[in-house]
Amino acid sequence: MRNLLLGAALVLSACVETGKPPEKTTGAQDYNDYCAACHGPTGKGDGETAAGLGKKPANLSTLAARNKGAFPTTRVMAQIWGYAGKKGQGVMPDFAPLLQGDTVPYDGGDGIATPTPIRLVELAEYLKTLQVK
Repeated sequence: MRNLLLGAALVLSACVETGKPPEKTTGAQDYNDYCAACHGPTGKGDGETAAGLGKKPANLSTLAARNKGAFPTTRVMAQIWGYAGKKGQGVMPDFAPLLQGDTVPYDGGDGIATPTPIRLVELAEYLKTLQVK
C-alpha cells in the first residue's frame, strides 16, 4: 500500500505546474510583433512607423507577383535570418528569438529539406497568406 501511495504521489507531482508554459506563437503573431509596424498589417509597406524611415519598407504583399507567381520562400527566410548580406546595415529588427528553439525539416522550394527554426517557417508561411492575387 505504501508503494502504491508513493507511486501515486509521484504521478500527481508530475502534474503540478513548475513554471509558466512555453510561449506558443504563430506566424501571424510574430508578423504583428516584428514586421507590421513598418510593413503594415497587410504587408504593403504602410505601417505606422514607415513614414519616419529613410527608405520605404518593402511591399511584402507582392513578393510572389514580382517572382512570376512563385513565393520566394528561401530568399525571404534568408532576409529574415540575416543571410542576405545586409545584416546590421538596415532597420530590420533583430529576429534572434525567431531563430531559437525547435527546428523542423523544411523545403523552401529548392527540393532540400533543411532543419529550419519553426518560428521562421511559420512567419514565411504567414507572409504567403498576404500575397495579392
